[in-house]
Amino acid sequence: MLVYILAVGVFGILNTEMGFVGVLPFIASQFDVSIMEAGTLVSLFALGVAIAGPTMPLLFSGINRKLVMLMVLGIFILGNIVSIFAPNFTILLIARVIPAFFHPIYCSLAFSVAAASVKPELAPKAVTKIVIGVSAGMVIGVPISNFIAGAFSLKMALSFFAFINVFVFLVTLIFVPSMPVKQRLSYGSQISVLKKPMLLISILAVILMNGAVFGVFNYLAEYLGHVTAVSLSTTSVMLFVYGAMNIFGSMLAGELLTRNALHTVRFFIIALFGMYSLLFLGGQFLIPMIILTILWGLLGGINANATQYWISHAAPEAPDLANGVFLTSANLGTTLGTAVGGVFIAEWGTPYVVLVGLSFIALAGLVIFAQINCLTEKNSLNLKKVLELESSPGIILKKKKKNTVL
Repeated sequence: MLVYILAVGVFGILNTEMGFVGVLPFIASQFDVSIMEAGTLVSLFALGVAIAGPTMPLLFSGINRKLVMLMVLGIFILGNIVSIFAPNFTILLIARVIPAFFHPIYCSLAFSVAAASVKPELAPKAVTKIVIGVSAGMVIGVPISNFIAGAFSLKMALSFFAFINVFVFLVTLIFVPSMPVKQRLSYGSQISVLKKPMLLISILAVILMNGAVFGVFNYLAEYLGHVTAVSLSTTSVMLFVYGAMNIFGSMLAGELLTRNALHTVRFFIIALFGMYSLLFLGGQFLIPMIILTILWGLLGGINANATQYWISHAAPEAPDLANGVFLTSANLGTTLGTAVGGVFIAEWGTPYVVLVGLSFIALAGLVIFAQINCLTEKNSLNLKKVLELESSPGIILKKKKKNTVL
């Protein structure tokens, strides 16, 4: 039950973050600002998440988990209420940016608590439920907020964000038990994991993988309109299909990562490169584009799980910090990929944005496969040393209970 409450909580927070994308035109009209100025409500929120990712989860890592969850949800509720009644755009912007710095605390905590609530081998499946909440918040929040604002009003759409967070706050208050931190890690010991070469390489890989996915996906609507030449209604349907498959991909990823994480990551790299290659060659045709959008959605869901797994397992001794670093890396990758994609479109045209995805995923593949080879070689050397020790004279193997101690 705890994992499901966390999943809904993450949905509410991501819905607040991404749902604003669906109401930007209404905000521009309401507050008499340009669409570019309205877009800062999204970009500055993402920047706040990226900045706070490595620091805020660390600062709150020693406090009772339930209290931290309630605090973050309370801040988001307050921000939602101020947004509903904001008299001008500046107040609205402030009400958006302040909660952004607390976003990584809840999401990082959700990943950590979900993984710790089950046996280690089942952790990917538990984390998958959280990622489904993330995917739903990112994908479903946009059309819902857009529909409510169009059918009723902007205030009603903003009230929807508040309602979700109030619901999660009350459920957390009533049903979630107190979760004091039993083993508090010092700030120094957690920060020291940032020196690990494997974690630094994992961060680079996650930045590239997210850049590969979102550097193209964020321009999917434009691609469908200019390259595939479909109507606005068809574009909306295909975006919804992408979102549905994204959620299904998250569910599938939990099973795949539990069975074999390395094979899952390898599959993702190869499959996304192949998908983008086909998209570049046949994106102008409707039927192939529908099939590729379905595959794209599946891979996008796998990416969210695989990247979180990759970083969290590079620093298992500091889960809160690792998940915060993951959120920063994911946001940086999204920002970088989107920026490069915009340059490609401006310089060469919409069809060539696919080359951004191909370039990023090719670089990610080089990093990932080099990292896997290093891990394999390291494990082989360790095994060889153990075998040499076992065969050396003077080594006594003592039996203690059921474990063999060298």
